[in-house]
Amino acid sequence: MIVAAATVKLYAPWVHSLKEKRMVVKSLIAKTRNKFNISIAEVDEQDTHQTIILGFACVAGNASHADSVIESVLGFIEMNTDAEIIEIRRELR
Repeated sequence: MIVAAATVKLYAPWVHSLKEKRMVVKSLIAKTRNKFNISIAEVDEQDTHQTIILGFACVAGNASHADSVIESVLGFIEMNTDAEIIEIRRELR
């Protein structure tokens, strides 16, 4: 069993309130959860307007499948938001 986890730091310069940020984050999380069978949540910087840090994880039978899922999720996030991806951290266990 392989557990793959990643954190993605996004910068959304058009967001000017926490309410706006919450709408962006909730929409992105819901879309990602519906498309992939992963756990995903906002894990840091909840009180910062323009910075979004999402963490997600999946369980797979082998490392290549886990890495493929992480790559697919990252691509999906990039295509479904106008926010700029600043940083990506990955971990396989």
